[in-house]
Amino acid sequence: MEPDNQTNSSEFILLGLSEKPDQETLLFALFLCMYVVTVVGNLLIILAISTDSHLHTPMYFFLANLSLVDFCLATDTVPKMLVNIQIKSKSISYSCCLTQMYFFHFFGIMDSVLIAVMAYDRFVAICHPLHYTTIMSPRLCGLLVGGLWVFSGFISLTHILLMARLVFCGNNELPHYFCDLTPLLRLSCTDTSVNKIFVFIVAGMVIATPFICILASYARIIVAIMKVPSVGGRKKTFSTCSSHLSVVVLFYGTTIGVYLCPSSVRTAVKEKASAVMYTAVTPMLNPFIYSLRNRDLKGALMKLVNRKITSSS
Repeated sequence: MEPDNQTNSSEFILLGLSEKPDQETLLFALFLCMYVVTVVGNLLIILAISTDSHLHTPMYFFLANLSLVDFCLATDTVPKMLVNIQIKSKSISYSCCLTQMYFFHFFGIMDSVLIAVMAYDRFVAICHPLHYTTIMSPRLCGLLVGGLWVFSGFISLTHILLMARLVFCGNNELPHYFCDLTPLLRLSCTDTSVNKIFVFIVAGMVIATPFICILASYARIIVAIMKVPSVGGRKKTFSTCSSHLSVVVLFYGTTIGVYLCPSSVRTAVKEKASAVMYTAVTPMLNPFIYSLRNRDLKGALMKLVNRKITSSS
């Protein structure tokens, strides 16, 4: 039962990354640069893959979707923080908070499972090369990505419906720079046990399970690489996977700490630092990680840039 004096908060106060005003200018400049690099880098990846017919393969199809998701994930969180710093306002309405949370979980789930799908693609390409085109057919790739969009939408909507039933009263200060789920649950003055159980189940499905599948895929991949007779062949094969492993470490290392570690070892500072990694740093670094070690993608990017320069001159 809810006490009679409880009233639902109409807005929340986002305390941001730092509560020291003298640090806000530095944070604004830093995150603005990171966001610009994220937007430009990921959009270039999408354009390069879509305009180069040589890159119309399953691996690059998944990479283009990952770039789109990274762009959307960063756009959902970083611009609002920049606006709040610029106008010296930290408030966000209840409806906007739930909307931001919906898209954060939608694209976060997409990101997590897409990385696992890309690991499966590399597993098939390296361990079953003769059957690669048959297994990773356009139909399967479309079903994997399309099904993932539907699944992410369903899970995110369930999060929001469970959150909408809660009552927030008293303290409405959120020690974060966007409306994340776990800090919001701490502000509720009603029972959040159902929400916490659902968070744990979803984290198991979209973080722990993909991570275990990635580890299993790369264990098989490493065994297959070690069987390659030439040193040069082993290096070439492993170079196609090393960039993906870098993304795995960055993304899952931070999300596991936030959603699967016991609440007793989590603090607001650690949660914000982890959130910066998977909402700002990882989306910014992914285009560099995937393009710097990929000759075909670098070639497509150079052709795209040269085409734009030629057309503008």
